[in-house]
Parts: sequence; structure tokens; C-alpha cells
Amino acid sequence: MNAHARQPYIGQLVWRRSSYSSEEGGECVELAARPGKVHVRDSKDTTRTALTVGATAWTAFVGFAAMC
Repeated sequence: MNAHARQPYIGQLVWRRSSYSSEEGGECVELAARPGKVHVRDSKDTTRTALTVGATAWTAFVGFAAMC
């Protein structure tokens, strides 16, 4: 079973990555938002299952990361 079979809507999402990431490095994560959820995946292997978290949890994570 591939990752997209478990997350059938994944191909319909609009993925984005930081403007600071380069096209050569591939050392980045991509994210896509749906109502109430944020999906995060490895930009080097987009066929793997995305990590899905609630929007509130994502906001808390980004706020914490900004303090580091």
C-alpha cells in the first residue's frame, strides 16, 4: 500500500516550502493546509506519508520554533 492510498486527497493539496530553501539542497519540508489541519512532508521523498497535525498544534509549534 502506498502513502497516497492512506491519504487519497494528498495529490489534490497545494504544497509549499520556505522561500529560503534552495532547489538543489532538498533539505526542506513542504506543507499544505486544509481546514483545521496542516500536512507536512519531506521534500526529498514526496511519496511517503505526510505528517498531519491540527491547525492549533501547528500554530503552537511554529510559535515555539520562532523563539529558538
